Amino acid sequence: MLVYDGVKLLDVAGPAEVFAEANRLGASYKIVLVSPTGADVTSSIGIRIAVDAAAATERAPGTLLVAGADRYPRTPVPRDLAETARTLAVRGGRVASICTGAFVLAAAGLLDGKRATTHWKVAHELAVRCRASRVEPDAIYVRDGTTYTSAGVTAGIDLALALVEEDHGPDLTRDVARALVVYLQRSGGQSQFSAPLQGPAPRSPALRKITDLVTADPAGKHSLSELAAHLNVSPRHLTRLFRDELSTTPARYVETIRFDLAKALLDQGHTATRAASLAGFPSYESMRRVFARKLSISPAAYQRRFGTARRADG
Repeated sequence: MLVYDGVKLLDVAGPAEVFAEANRLGASYKIVLVSPTGADVTSSIGIRIAVDAAAATERAPGTLLVAGADRYPRTPVPRDLAETARTLAVRGGRVASICTGAFVLAAAGLLDGKRATTHWKVAHELAVRCRASRVEPDAIYVRDGTTYTSAGVTAGIDLALALVEEDHGPDLTRDVARALVVYLQRSGGQSQFSAPLQGPAPRSPALRKITDLVTADPAGKHSLSELAAHLNVSPRHLTRLFRDELSTTPARYVETIRFDLAKALLDQGHTATRAASLAGFPSYESMRRVFARKLSISPAAYQRRFGTARRADG
């Protein structure tokens, strides 16, 4: 595992615990922490991590895991860190990143021509920095050949379980997952964890008027013809405005705002039927279809995972 100052502690500890638990059940992983210089590093929360060796002195790894850090989506990856990752990857077998560790792989040229993912908040930034890669923002983890990338933080556990299953099969891996009280394979993608829609405001005042109207009252009557009438434009013209500025349609925009509101209502403890009504969906079934399409899970499954334990009034 390649670590460095500012590394997210859970990106290191989560996968390491998976491999350690696998060892208790019969596997034989050897976990070695390396840094570019061999010096100990300080994690994102200030806890010092003891390093076993400098990367240059470590023999070829069977699997290289690169942990993430909050700083590298915001700043360029240092050349020495990228070079260290490239050198270890060339010498080793599988290469994997946890969360924003994908930015280190990208800086090292290890994602060129490959599919990849990272934390949903910074997936767009990874796509901008690594145009030679196809970033899949909703994936929990992605395998492309011998290169693996995972989503945010705890998705590193999902990735580690996948690696253990590749090495030792599903039975041992299932026992590891049970011991750690985690899913062997999560349903749905990263969208179920993401925050509500917070895209840039439209450039044109006319379109901003419509998006503000929908956001202020998601449950209102927002058919294409009614929205167009607010601006005294044709439905075709309004559709063109949405496509040009927001890369979506008016109907999809309204649906997304209602979907975000429904998630928030479910989080607060409202029943699925009540959430559908308050969010403006014509019926529970129409809301369920949207959840299935966007998250690959039902509203009930979403609420079991994220809803508050305290029921909302009404």
